[in-house]
Amino acid sequence: MILLRRLLGDVLRRQRQRQGRTLREVSAAARVSLGYLSEVERGQKEASSELLSAICDALDVRMSEVMREVSDELALAELASGESGRPVLVEPVTVPAPPGGDRVSALMPKAPAMDVVAA
Repeated sequence: MILLRRLLGDVLRRQRQRQGRTLREVSAAARVSLGYLSEVERGQKEASSELLSAICDALDVRMSEVMREVSDELALAELASGESGRPVLVEPVTVPAPPGGDRVSALMPKAPAMDVVAA
């Protein structure tokens, strides 16, 4: 099962890390507790629209950009899980930016684990 809160948390964490900022800096700017922001980034808590807006403001990023990245990752995860009929682990990768553009993050399926059969 694909959890939206985990995808959202991953996107928010990458945005923060791209800026070289700490949880403490962003939590203070967003006026949210450090622990709660950490739980949102780890996908353990659902962010309300008000909280998401405050975090995006603190990161100086448009909420639509965050949601677009989440939507793209969700679509890729759905495609990946639909191919085999079961969820597939995905890992974020950074795609080089086109001239004059920003880097793009995407999810790529991990290589499937091999089944071990006892002889």
